[in-house]
Amino acid sequence: MSNCEGCESQVARLLVTCQDQSGIVQAVSGFLYEQGANIISLDQHTTEAYGGKYFMRVEFHLNQLNAKKQSLSEGFERVAQAFAMDWRLSYNDEPKKVGILVSKEDHALLELLWRYSHGALPCVITKVVSNHLALKEATERFGIEFVHIPVPKDEAGKEAAYAQISQEMAGNDLLVLARYMQILSPTFVDEWQGKVINIHHSFLPAFVGANPYKQAFEKGVKLIGATAHYVTSELDEGPIIEQGVERVSHAYSVSDLRELGRDIERDVLARAVKWHLEDRIIIDGAKTVVFD
Repeated sequence: MSNCEGCESQVARLLVTCQDQSGIVQAVSGFLYEQGANIISLDQHTTEAYGGKYFMRVEFHLNQLNAKKQSLSEGFERVAQAFAMDWRLSYNDEPKKVGILVSKEDHALLELLWRYSHGALPCVITKVVSNHLALKEATERFGIEFVHIPVPKDEAGKEAAYAQISQEMAGNDLLVLARYMQILSPTFVDEWQGKVINIHHSFLPAFVGANPYKQAFEKGVKLIGATAHYVTSELDEGPIIEQGVERVSHAYSVSDLRELGRDIERDVLARAVKWHLEDRIIIDGAKTVVFD
């Protein structure tokens, strides 16, 4: 049994991005030592052996953290300025708020809700928004608010719908597209830049459009998978967070491929969301650095 009551609530995470240079680790760890913090984990990555781009994730424990948040942030700003760092602090006792968008398919949504109900996702799921009513009952069984917002086909109607969705989701730190079968408007994507995670099968760009598993079956594919990524204005081409693949054979039917694909999507999306919630991801242009 732990001898530290309330330890988890006194844990914070620091993410750092800057030009690689001597003294970064010493400066960060030295600062945390001066604050009385204990480093739990420290992960780092640089793009070059010398002079590249540097990334760091530090998780630490600090007694009476809640009372020290402001002084911690103000104090680290001086370190950050010395190295021209982009940085952010987050705290275990301030779980991120998450909204989910879904259409009719339930596998990705139910996986997230099940893990959330078992305490496996460190967040607060605030509500589920859907353009259909199919998953209303399934969502509400978990005690989560369900909001139905149809998305018309005409452009004016779409813009109005996405404005309504954005208003419903205001205050959330992350949106998850759990098989939301609509193309988000450019305005919506810009408003939520870096805060929307999507999941899709990994046949793109080879098998575009309806029934990709039938197309894959007809081509005799030997690998199927799924990709979780951040949403950008380029459809399905945002920075990749996580991918999963499974080998298949000629013995798999279209139905077998589709079912296996759903299994992979569930796991890949859940991992991507969890890593985001735990501040393990730094977006670097078109790519991500993931400290897993």
